[in-house]
Amino acid sequence: MRIDTLALADLARGAAFLGSGGGGDPYYNQLIGEAQIARHGPFELISLDALADDALVVPCGWIGAPTVSTEKLPNGHEATSGLRRLEQLMGRRIDAVLPIEIGGGNGLAPLLAAAGIGMPVVDADGMARAFPESQMSVFGIHGLHACPSVMTDAGGSIAVIETADNLLHERIARQLSIAMGGDAHMTEYPLTGRQAKEHAVPRSLSSAIAIGAAIREAQVRGDDPFEAMFAALRATGLYPFAGILFDGKITDLERETHGGFAMGRVVIEGFGDGSRMELDFQNENLIARRDGAVVATVPDLITVMDRETADSITTDRLKYGQRVRVVGAAAPPMLREARALSFVGPAAFGYAEPYVPIERLNRWEDQ
Repeated sequence: MRIDTLALADLARGAAFLGSGGGGDPYYNQLIGEAQIARHGPFELISLDALADDALVVPCGWIGAPTVSTEKLPNGHEATSGLRRLEQLMGRRIDAVLPIEIGGGNGLAPLLAAAGIGMPVVDADGMARAFPESQMSVFGIHGLHACPSVMTDAGGSIAVIETADNLLHERIARQLSIAMGGDAHMTEYPLTGRQAKEHAVPRSLSSAIAIGAAIREAQVRGDDPFEAMFAALRATGLYPFAGILFDGKITDLERETHGGFAMGRVVIEGFGDGSRMELDFQNENLIARRDGAVVATVPDLITVMDRETADSITTDRLKYGQRVRVVGAAAPPMLREARALSFVGPAAFGYAEPYVPIERLNRWEDQ
């Protein structure tokens, strides 16, 4: 599969939804991607099955607070520098890259990294959405080692991380991202082709493209873009349930950059009916309460969208007065297993509420 400018725009739209509010605004990466396509032609996307078992496959993306990435632009060489340094550490060439997370700008980041070196991108990722911490990838959940990892910044600094466990890796990387200005590029979890085939989330980039295309085409036809998106989500085979959790206007917003994350809470009030929704976020939206009752939690997806255009609004772009719909989608089964929930369920973020599937909380199973 080749990604041209139209598919790139669809990818940006779909990845923004799958980010569940995080992963960074994909707009800047889309602009750089369009420039890369104009110079070098479409990006190459390959399937997991195309990888040799002994191939070197490297997940990569940006670490830091999305609120910083909207103001602090990269120099354009961070990814290339990090991948080249990792090749030195591994003693061989990298055969392909993939997104550490499909959500937001990180869903597009490996395309730009690969273009600078001339390598393909694998149609897969490490989270099936976006999560705020490195150990929350499927590779970390399945016990693979994040190191050696390489972090680079816009000033040309390069840092190599070697740790005994992935949680310590996340803590060190988070502090380094703060020291590097709040936003840095990271290569991590170097994989063999066999490990990528066994553990990576398959077809996530092509799924994001299909989701984005469904919204775009519905807008052109004058159809309901939300219904088109829900159908596309189900068709991926990864996100079996989706629906609207709330419809209203943002009336209160608390947001701060703290500890290398964008942390906060947003309040949305219904149109004249007295209803209210509250969302907590840590880069990504974590939990949604409607009139005090929980209606969605991680790892299920919670995304705030413009109620007219169905454009996703990342947590760094939330503003008072926006008229929005809050949309939820069921996470893939691999993120709902007991071991995965210990990494990415509500308890992993300090919530006492147990994980209950979003389709059960909202009775979508009966629809």
